[in-house]
Amino acid sequence: MNDDNELDPVARLRAADPAAGVEPRPGFVEDVIAQSTAETPDAAADDSTSAAVTDLGAERARRRPRWLVVAAVAASVAIVGGAGFGIGTLTAGSTELAAAPISLGTAQEGATQESSAFDAASGKMAGPGVNDTMMPYGYGRNVFSASGLSTDGGTAPAYAYDARAASNTETVAALAAALGVEGTPVLKDGSWTVGPQDGSGPSLFVGLDGTLGFSYSDPAINPWNCGPMTVEPATPDDAVIPEMPACEPPVADLPSEAAAIDALRSLITAAGRDADAFEYTSETWEGAVTRMAQAWPVVDGQRIDQSWSVELAKAGIVSASGALAGLVALGDYEIVSEQQAFERLSDPRFGAQMTAMPFAATEGPAGLMTEEWVPPTEPPATPTAGSSVAWPVNDVKIVSARLGLSSQWQPDGSVIVVPAYEFTDADGGTWSVVAVTDSKLDFSTE
Repeated sequence: MNDDNELDPVARLRAADPAAGVEPRPGFVEDVIAQSTAETPDAAADDSTSAAVTDLGAERARRRPRWLVVAAVAASVAIVGGAGFGIGTLTAGSTELAAAPISLGTAQEGATQESSAFDAASGKMAGPGVNDTMMPYGYGRNVFSASGLSTDGGTAPAYAYDARAASNTETVAALAAALGVEGTPVLKDGSWTVGPQDGSGPSLFVGLDGTLGFSYSDPAINPWNCGPMTVEPATPDDAVIPEMPACEPPVADLPSEAAAIDALRSLITAAGRDADAFEYTSETWEGAVTRMAQAWPVVDGQRIDQSWSVELAKAGIVSASGALAGLVALGDYEIVSEQQAFERLSDPRFGAQMTAMPFAATEGPAGLMTEEWVPPTEPPATPTAGSSVAWPVNDVKIVSARLGLSSQWQPDGSVIVVPAYEFTDADGGTWSVVAVTDSKLDFSTE
């Protein structure tokens, strides 16, 4: 196999995910969890027994209905596909999705860190005061427990992005033409560019990274563009700063979901990729004036975490991004068992961090944080002689495991899509580790 255009598509239900990326109303997730666990009134009691080691088989049987319902709300149901290099699409009508992407990053990456104070007595967070290394649920010290994990290893396929095959004038020009960008592709200073790069018109940028990532924007049709803003520089003696003109909120006139997905499929096809090798979702939110659509490459029944996206207004595509490079097979790699992967969670070489916060944590306090921070009126009391040293440790109980794929960036910038395990804990958080055996991992540093 040379690229994903040569793969035979597996017949799949074509459906749009109406929940993908949509912000739920306040309390929505709590309502769903309450409904989905109504038949198991003892669940709360079970969860409170933190000292017991979880029996994975029992937890899978008891918890699966709950997690499937909650995960469906988040548009990330983990439905593992069949063997082989299967690909699929999602357009309109069904809620069946490929498994969600697995990330080997951390929940903190790309997020703004907020300082908070830690209440040692309650194990919860308060207001400003202490950095987030003290935060529970993945940000501090953890002890993991589980039982019933498989001890069988095996093999699993791996893939790589073939960026050099797509890095040429023809591919970039075809994408530019589909986006309506005029000009000849120019390769300079580590990237391909088409069109003006100063914001004066539609432009396309393609980086020479491991996925050949591109970005496009058209400021002329951006509904939020207020037009050129010129401010006369103030004289040294003039302390008054001229006022900047404010944007008037545009009137919502949203394109349809089908239009956004069709626009994205057209871009993928123009770039020489197989549009049927992706799953599609579309989203918007209250007050939006554009509609977003995403396309996820699907391999072996699972989405890959290098998606394409477009932002569509009535006047056309406002912005777009994606990975021009196609996938090539690297063959099968030996992988560790679920039990061995679980043990990697406690191995500092694998730097285990939470890759998704518990659902309750993303929805609000829900017992994870104090409801309201009360400013102190005086400093804390001076510790007395012999006082214990606070050393909070999170008890993380793993209740399920799945094998999938995750993108891993190499030191030279290339990108390999490798087998990875994702573990779900009793609170709904996820933890991921690479599944490849030590013999195929290069632990050296440069």
